[in-house]
Amino acid sequence: MSQSSVRAGKAPVQLASGAVGAVFALVGVLGFVPGITTGYHEMSVLGHQSHAMLLGLFAVSVLHNVVHLLFGVAGLALARTPGTARGFLLGGGAVYLVLWLYGLVVEQSGPANFVPVNTADNWLHLALGLVMIALGVVTGRGDQSRSVGRREPST
Repeated sequence: MSQSSVRAGKAPVQLASGAVGAVFALVGVLGFVPGITTGYHEMSVLGHQSHAMLLGLFAVSVLHNVVHLLFGVAGLALARTPGTARGFLLGGGAVYLVLWLYGLVVEQSGPANFVPVNTADNWLHLALGLVMIALGVVTGRGDQSRSVGRREPST
């Protein structure tokens, strides 16, 4: 089966969910790669004490990387149907907007910063939240009837 015929059977929202999931999974893996993650030897399991930086910019910890991996797996798994794919994009986008708000109010060097987050992470979380919600809305249009199993009326 060719890739184009596989793609042809997928709704745009499913492709978007799968792409977002794949990117999150990749980021989760890259967070464990020395060189791509600077200060790798200073990575902690969680908390602001982790001085590891993905691409030298984004604060990461073991927990942060594992969450990215799990989020990626969820996006890929939920891409199976239009309804679950849309739910992943909208719900995941909302989670990232909450994480953005968390990053704004938490003291970056304080014990409540268990994720950890920094200013670059905060801006990225805002962008991810908005983009995921936009993808869920725009690509999910017209797919609701297929996702809930409605049938076309017979004539």
